[in-house]
Amino acid sequence: MSQNKINEKIINWELVSINPTNKNWDWKDLFCFWGVNVQSIIGFSLIASLYTIYNLNSFIVFFGSILGSLLVYFFSNLIGKPSQKYGLPFATLLRSSLGYSGAKFFGFLRSLVGIFLFGVQTYFLSKAIGYLIRILFFTIDNSILDKDIFLTFLLGLNIIDWFSLVICIIIQIYIFSKGMLFNRKIINFSAMAVYSGLIFFFLIILLSDVKVTTKAFVEILNFENFYDYDYIFPILTVAGTVFAYFSIIIISLGDFTRYVKNEKNLKYGNFTLLLNLILFSVFAVFIVSGSDVFLNQKFEDIERIFTNPTDIIGKYNNLQMTVIALFFIIIASASTNLVANFIPSQYSLINFRPNRLNIKNVSYIIGLFGLIIGIFWPTFLSQIGILSFIDTFGCFFGPISGVMIVNYYIVNNSNLNVRDIHSLSSKSIFYFSKGWHLKAIYSVIVGFIFSSSTIWNSNLMFLQSYSWIIGILVSGLVYYLLDRK
Repeated sequence: MSQNKINEKIINWELVSINPTNKNWDWKDLFCFWGVNVQSIIGFSLIASLYTIYNLNSFIVFFGSILGSLLVYFFSNLIGKPSQKYGLPFATLLRSSLGYSGAKFFGFLRSLVGIFLFGVQTYFLSKAIGYLIRILFFTIDNSILDKDIFLTFLLGLNIIDWFSLVICIIIQIYIFSKGMLFNRKIINFSAMAVYSGLIFFFLIILLSDVKVTTKAFVEILNFENFYDYDYIFPILTVAGTVFAYFSIIIISLGDFTRYVKNEKNLKYGNFTLLLNLILFSVFAVFIVSGSDVFLNQKFEDIERIFTNPTDIIGKYNNLQMTVIALFFIIIASASTNLVANFIPSQYSLINFRPNRLNIKNVSYIIGLFGLIIGIFWPTFLSQIGILSFIDTFGCFFGPISGVMIVNYYIVNNSNLNVRDIHSLSSKSIFYFSKGWHLKAIYSVIVGFIFSSSTIWNSNLMFLQSYSWIIGILVSGLVYYLLDRK
């Protein structure tokens, strides 16, 4: 078989180094990228819960969040730099560490997790669309929703739910499959739009009673006992929680940093995660605390404090405010789904069959399986504890990252032979053992054992937030030691 025919099996224009003229992302684009990742319903609820529900000292939450963000920043620079330098996505870069076959199958795990989470996120996104449809029908005829057609359910979904889910899948696939140039516009628009929405609701709550809402917010900001050593472990716990939230983004960060102009913009852009987290925390906590006062709860019943934005707007009983909030929730959820689940799944799936797949057909595949997951999520998948298995698959990501970091920075001295990374020839330096780098794969498996033990070993569950870091350190060390032999 000729060299050209061999290379045709693994070369795909989506996986090769991008044209330098297309490296047009700067730190502002990465600011929007991190903003999109922060601006999810889960992110809002997580941050608000840390400051309110759990009665944590604000010092603990603030500095724990900053520490967690710095960990994300550190590993994001390590993972993102090779892709920025060579213009390669995560799936392609993985070939240099695990070999072509190793990258093909271990990268496929990233797409499995991404597709599943895409389906789950799409289900919740469709619920917001469903609420808008119900509001529309209710304003036309307040009795129309009592008709039999809307009270008939199949797999826990009525006709509005089915329509919302299907239309949600179709719109996402149509928009997200247009390529990164268009996706960049979506990311930037979404980040700015959601921040505008947060400012809007911030002002509404503030102006409802400036003195009372401001007092409620200030009372949460408790910085007593600033130097209390007993706060060290809680700070580390918060840091681990924040890091765990962003960890799934880190491994496939190269899918985005390959478009960044230079390393300077990469570092500045990644550092804006801290700015995003601080801005979003201020808005989230103020909205939650101000809403609580506005709803006359005044923190008398901790269990009734609402940290989910959909719960908060539901209690205001204001139709116009509800509609506006739902639009912002849809924008935020869709863009998070794009950067955290859809794009990484695209590249990993293409790498699985590079000679057969492209952006369009993998988008249809993701959409199809996302639809199936969304359909069965409420009645079946959410009931069987499947998220524990998804978390287990995710335990591969830390070890894979550890091997990639050691392989690039130590073994290859921050240099890659791009030509060989696209070759199946036995003469390629990345051919290894017929496409499998056994030392690296062994290291990943060892790291996975340690990482997943924080999920399945009850005595180690307190370390679950650090499972990614545990995996990266163990696999990196094992691979380093094996490579020296």
